[in-house]
Amino acid sequence: MADKLAPLIADSAGTAVLLDIDGTLSPIVEIASEATVPEPTRKLLISVSRRYRVVACVSGRRASQARGMVGVGSISYIGSHGAELLESGWTEAVLDSALDGWAERLERFRRESDTPELRRARVRIEDKGPIVAFHWRGAEDETHAREAVDSLAAQAANDGLEAHWGRKVMEVRPPVRIDKGAGLRTLLGRYPVHNALYVGDDVTDLDAFRALRELVVEGTLTRALCVGVASEDGPEEVRKQADLVVEGTPGVQEILAALAAQD
Repeated sequence: MADKLAPLIADSAGTAVLLDIDGTLSPIVEIASEATVPEPTRKLLISVSRRYRVVACVSGRRASQARGMVGVGSISYIGSHGAELLESGWTEAVLDSALDGWAERLERFRRESDTPELRRARVRIEDKGPIVAFHWRGAEDETHAREAVDSLAAQAANDGLEAHWGRKVMEVRPPVRIDKGAGLRTLLGRYPVHNALYVGDDVTDLDAFRALRELVVEGTLTRALCVGVASEDGPEEVRKQADLVVEGTPGVQEILAALAAQD
């Protein structure tokens, strides 16, 4: 780990530190709204924010929710898988203009999906603004719940929307590009950084991996370090595509501690 982090630590003024939240900073829990960032992790993140040019959390949650959950106001937040940007000092997030006009259709889909049958299957609906998420983690019968979500994915396609899958969650989105990689491009385009570190645990984080590597090829970045967070039910593809793999949220704490060691 130390040798991979060393060039970024040596050039902290030109480095961006970018982190997913759920499963990365915060342990995965059955009900997403109950997830928390441990206080030792939060303190390390504050220390990191004092040393590096850009520090940001990148989440599927709304940007304002991500800021409230992490509790560090001095960093930036990319929310809704890249659709929202909330920088330090801003009071409100800015939504990608490509999503203008889709809010009503997403809200209608959310309302029509909230049926007694879905509730009996214990599928939880989460409103993420430009995204509607359906969670089945912890359902009494997860197989039955997944079947109910599969039906919603088919309905979304019929309605001209798109289904995106994560760890026991399906998100319905407008048919425009929304991904963490696009969000990172927007954020990094605002700062003169040469290096970027990204840490994530799920398939949605692969878009961030890909974007950083593309920025290196394009010459915008000198180096990119993509860190995968391994867990028992995490996708194998994250391990395969990562430059460095750490074990769970404790491994992420080790990364943060190394980055903050000279604070």
